[in-house]
Amino acid sequence: MNDNIEKKPEEKRFMRRVALVDGIAILAILALAAIWYAYDALLLVFACILFAVLLYELSTLLQKRIRLRRQWCLAIVVALLLAVFGLGGWLAAPQIGEQADKLAQAVPEAIKRLHAAVEGQPLLKRLMTGMPSPEQMQKQIAQLVPNAGLFFSGLLGALGNVVIILFVGIYFAAQPMLYIEGFVTLVPVRHRPRAREVMDEIGRTLARWLLGKAASMVVVGVASAVGLSLLGIPLAMILGLIAGLLDFIPYLGPIMAGVPALLIAFSDSPEKAMYVVALFGAIQLLEGYLLSPLIEKRTVSLPPALTIVMQLLFGALFGMAGVALATPLTAVLAVLVSMLYVQDVLGDPVRTPSQRKD
Repeated sequence: MNDNIEKKPEEKRFMRRVALVDGIAILAILALAAIWYAYDALLLVFACILFAVLLYELSTLLQKRIRLRRQWCLAIVVALLLAVFGLGGWLAAPQIGEQADKLAQAVPEAIKRLHAAVEGQPLLKRLMTGMPSPEQMQKQIAQLVPNAGLFFSGLLGALGNVVIILFVGIYFAAQPMLYIEGFVTLVPVRHRPRAREVMDEIGRTLARWLLGKAASMVVVGVASAVGLSLLGIPLAMILGLIAGLLDFIPYLGPIMAGVPALLIAFSDSPEKAMYVVALFGAIQLLEGYLLSPLIEKRTVSLPPALTIVMQLLFGALFGMAGVALATPLTAVLAVLVSMLYVQDVLGDPVRTPSQRKD
């Protein structure tokens, strides 16, 4: 009788543990299912957070200069960004639109000429046996456009994404503590101070990475446009703009940006194509060995191999949007692993990405 009474508390504890494990497993499955079926919306939310982090960092830097309330500094930053991009877009829109139309016509023609040149060379034809036809290449390039969206697809969808990122990012940047504290309340009370430390470190890491990447994008875009203009390559402005925007994607972005410039140059002459290869190679060498190390010393350092692997992984799972956001997502995961597992569980005082200066 006494043995049965003593076993009951043990059985209750065992049942509670089983229920806890089952509950955690069910929540994990539900979370994975939500990520799988709603990844486009989650990526859009992450893009909003990235924009909010950028606005918050810029407004904080401005606040240190002019000593106003941060909300006023945020309003000034938003107004300046809208003025710069609005005025710049209004002035450059006709030329960009014209060059974009010409680019849409020039790339298919360049693909056909490249295919014809390969067909005329037996050695190249043997090496490029698996090369798709011009129609297949055009179809594959066209398929990248709808897959590049975050939530909506097409031109109106892209504008919708921009509007959502703009407004939600401003709301996040205006009252960041409201949303951070709302998230922290989901954590047990004894772990809330550590949760705030992790959130602060994620914010610092993303802010430093964004500022460094913005500087790199401007340098690469301007250098590409100027270099292509000096080489006499048509549509240099739009090609430089593409190069600057795709530089947001480390390592893979510059390769993607060089393809249309190379095709257009090859349609003019093989010699110009070689000059374009040399130009993009020189820009990437300067960025990789001079600009990026200088930026990373003041921002965030991530292992190159890890960045490329995560780009391939997120690209396979989530398409072009996953490739574009792979690096900041990797930075967030690196912070979480460093602080919550390596530091807290293993007890190793490893540095986070924003603390590494190597």
